[in-house]
Amino acid sequence: MEMRADDRQARLASYEGLPAAATGTGRDPVNLPMIRHWCEAMGDTSPAYRGPDAIAPPTMLQAWTMAGLSGHGDRSGPYVELLRLLDDLGCTSVVATDCEQEYLRPLRPGDTITFDTVIESVSGRKTTRLGTGHFVTTRTDVRADGDLAGTHRFRILKYAPARTKAPAGRRPRPVVNRDNAGFWQGVAEHRLLIQRCTGCGTPRHPWLPGCNACGGLGWDTFEAGGEGTVHSYVVMHHPPFPAFDPPYAVALVQLAEGVRMVSNVIGVPYDKVRIGMPVRLEFAACDDELTLPVFRAVAA
Repeated sequence: MEMRADDRQARLASYEGLPAAATGTGRDPVNLPMIRHWCEAMGDTSPAYRGPDAIAPPTMLQAWTMAGLSGHGDRSGPYVELLRLLDDLGCTSVVATDCEQEYLRPLRPGDTITFDTVIESVSGRKTTRLGTGHFVTTRTDVRADGDLAGTHRFRILKYAPARTKAPAGRRPRPVVNRDNAGFWQGVAEHRLLIQRCTGCGTPRHPWLPGCNACGGLGWDTFEAGGEGTVHSYVVMHHPPFPAFDPPYAVALVQLAEGVRMVSNVIGVPYDKVRIGMPVRLEFAACDDELTLPVFRAVAA
């Protein structure tokens, strides 16, 4: 579709403020089994999410609105039209980029969830490493028994894939921010630093600004000894990427200090990795700029 840049942006901007999804109702009321499953999966042991006065973890906000395996049957006509227009403009690929959540009141078992989603913004044409396209932000207002409980903003990039490829052998760079910079500095020094709450003493990984056990904001660090076991793993076959050579094993490693982290298991073929396998920490230099923690299988 041939369209002048000004006309294209005006057309895209015309969708801002239109509904992205029909008024929806959560498939289930807020309930303790879902809260328990979430906490078990996330390793969150906060007492606030258990017992007769339990609340739902705030980060579950979107979970109560999701359709599950039934898919996106609630998408509105304007949102479908917007995505089709972006496809026609050559932006045929999509990737989720980030989300923001604002919590206004706790959700409690028994709350009935309703929600409305609007197209909040469509950016001008942006060029990224993935390609050139437009960021589309939707805003979902989540209500509990009619009261606004929180807002969930979700942003995707609809883009035309760039023709250039990543340099062969160059691993993707980790995203370093103010919350995890200390971890990566430790890795560069061949030290695996674990965060520890100074209030309740609970260790945590990955690094977070607050404790998921007591909510405390104070923390210090200690160095992990390097012993661990494979808690779970997957074998990656697809997609291919120049810096990787599939198939290879990606493991969730249970450290002796009580936290888990995702890494590669080395020293054995990918099809010999097993749950419960003892492993030991090593630091692998991927290139002159990047060092990563990996785990070598220990002979039984």
